Amino acid sequence: MTALPEDFRWGAATASYQIEGGTDLDGRGTSIWDTFAATPGKVVNMENGSVACDHYHRYPEDIKLMKDLGIQTYRFSFAWPRMFPTGDSRREQRGFDFYKRVINELLENGIEPFATLYHWDLPQTLQDKGGWANRDIVNTFADYAGVMAEEFGDVVKMWSTLNEPWCTSWLGYGVGVHAPGVKDLDHAISAAHHTALAHAEATRAMRSVRSDLKVGIVLNMSNYRVDDESNSELVELADLLDANINRWWTDAMTTGHYPEVLQPYYGKTLDRILLPGDEQLLKIDADFVGINYYSDSFVATPRPEDKPMSEGGLHPFPQRSNGTPPQPLTDMGWPITPEGIHDLVLRVAKDWPSIPEIMITENGAAYPEEPNEDGEVEDYRRVDYLTRHLEALSRAIEEGAPVTRYYAWSLLDNYEWAEGYAKRFGLIHVDFNTQARTPKLSAKTYATIIETNGESLKAVSV
Repeated sequence: MTALPEDFRWGAATASYQIEGGTDLDGRGTSIWDTFAATPGKVVNMENGSVACDHYHRYPEDIKLMKDLGIQTYRFSFAWPRMFPTGDSRREQRGFDFYKRVINELLENGIEPFATLYHWDLPQTLQDKGGWANRDIVNTFADYAGVMAEEFGDVVKMWSTLNEPWCTSWLGYGVGVHAPGVKDLDHAISAAHHTALAHAEATRAMRSVRSDLKVGIVLNMSNYRVDDESNSELVELADLLDANINRWWTDAMTTGHYPEVLQPYYGKTLDRILLPGDEQLLKIDADFVGINYYSDSFVATPRPEDKPMSEGGLHPFPQRSNGTPPQPLTDMGWPITPEGIHDLVLRVAKDWPSIPEIMITENGAAYPEEPNEDGEVEDYRRVDYLTRHLEALSRAIEEGAPVTRYYAWSLLDNYEWAEGYAKRFGLIHVDFNTQARTPKLSAKTYATIIETNGESLKAVSV
């Protein structure tokens, strides 16, 4: 492998509800995750983000840790209910002031802020009106985006509208394992459409305020691997899954259309929610697409218990996306497939050539290592995951993939949504009792990678 481009940027990522805490401070409104976490049976141990990593108070310490690691750019998210507690035009200035302090601290430490408008913590008042399943959310979100561009666009130039709208739509409104915990096929498809519209309308709103912003969307994407390519049913199934998770939002913003292969499954709902002119609204030039990549997916023959969503399963077509994954698995039960990040970014560059820039906006692994008797966190498995994925990514860049940035997930051990505090993704260990921070071996390895702009990865090159 050759050295990465000199202007390649190295970062780390977090999300507001997962790290901030302070959910009842300074006028912040209730989010759907506050409500969901308080519902018995939804989150491991009924844990919530009321304290999390206490980043609301400890952000100077966390930014100092970033600087020490050589982090060049930090991807964070705004908590919508911290600034607009009731999801309407009523502002909470203390929320705006908090993010101004964070951004100023980043800039003073030479770290570029990269802001995400929405990382899943919808104001509960908007969910009470139907949330992402209600088309009204599109204009509401665009209004929010315009205000944020006005307030912060002078110092924040990198923006993503939505983080992983597939998870918002399907995990939140289809399967119900994420907030708001709805289990309804029509609501899931509606949310998928409305998030695609909201991305485009928010982008237009922000660009109307400032023309110097770079605006994109962050998608969780995966390669669907079929062991038996001669099995036409499995190949078709993989294509349906790929259309559902990978092509829905990319096709919408580049062509104004959704994948036709999904029409037999979503037809009646799409016919109802697609309005005249939506195809023109969906299409929007993207400055970049952010990819959150964790692992490939493996498709096997559906089992009898893998029912369609209408009968209680995950999708409106039979599926099984974890057929025969390679071992070992991470603490989340996910396979380790570094070659997948190489293949995926090359595929995106080939299939959607109108997208000029790709960023890896999340990539990481959950492992449970705690500090040893010397106070060191020797997370060798995370080091291996990190270096192997970055080596594969560097080869893809060498082969022409327009990847310009990499953000490790996550800076800190944090609140891992429905898993509570049971899963640790951080480069930095957090003792949730004392809030003590301890950089792990993976953090020190990442610091070396950043310092050498990837030259140190040559040691793992194959």
